[in-house]
Amino acid sequence: MTNKRTAARCDSNQAEIVKALRDLPGVTVALNHDDILCGYKGKTFWYEIKSGNALDKSGRVTMVGLKKTQIDLMRDWRGHYRIVSSIEDIIAEIFKE
Repeated sequence: MTNKRTAARCDSNQAEIVKALRDLPGVTVALNHDDILCGYKGKTFWYEIKSGNALDKSGRVTMVGLKKTQIDLMRDWRGHYRIVSSIEDIIAEIFKE
């Protein structure tokens, strides 16, 4: 049995972000894990990609538009999990070391 799922819908910016990540040396990307998993230097990063009504006017992610399961996951998950809206958010985090 697998825990993978197929997303009901992708945010409009997901395809662009996934392509940009796959172009980065040493980065792997797996889809269908609410939304993507990125691997880099032996670490796994779990990202939920949001656009539209989940963003405020400055482009930052807000609680508006999040599902209850996403809010629960942010609260309870003990590994890496972050809601982002851009490739820059992800790059800043995985390359910060």
